[in-house]
Amino acid sequence: MRPANVTYGVVNPDDTVGLTGKEILQRISDGRLPAPPIAQTLNLWLAEVDDGFAVFEGDPAPEFQHPFGLVHGGWALTLIDSATTCAAQSLLPPGVGCTTIETKGNFSRPITKDSGRVRAEGRVVGRGRRIISAEARVLDSCGRTLAHGTSTIMVLGGDAAEDRPVKPAVGAADKT
Repeated sequence: MRPANVTYGVVNPDDTVGLTGKEILQRISDGRLPAPPIAQTLNLWLAEVDDGFAVFEGDPAPEFQHPFGLVHGGWALTLIDSATTCAAQSLLPPGVGCTTIETKGNFSRPITKDSGRVRAEGRVVGRGRRIISAEARVLDSCGRTLAHGTSTIMVLGGDAAEDRPVKPAVGAADKT
């Protein structure tokens, strides 16, 4: 359930020093750290987190509908992306983050403003040093699949070579 004392904003990095990804997410879930502003806008929240697992819940709203009365697929895709990325983040050590490279979704059933609360369950299915793969299912209150998808997630920080400045090749010149 959404914490009663939820606040929204960007997490202050000073408030996460020494915390693992899982610890940060648990604090967001229980309201000790702010939830991201997009969660307020899209009426969704982080409901559960464990090692390699995260659950988002959300209530579809009339303002999420496209012109034909169904909830826009981007809302479900955001649930998939959020659940998979947080599942990946839950495995990371202090000072290391991640970001989505790609998310793919498939829509199985229409979501309407009357669908009731939906649940997106994200699970890590593969973990490399720099890339994590995860999958998620968006379920209705009866457990029926509304959408499902996968995400490829890049690990940021730590000893990642891509996080270091790149030196230009010897003899390379700016031709602009």
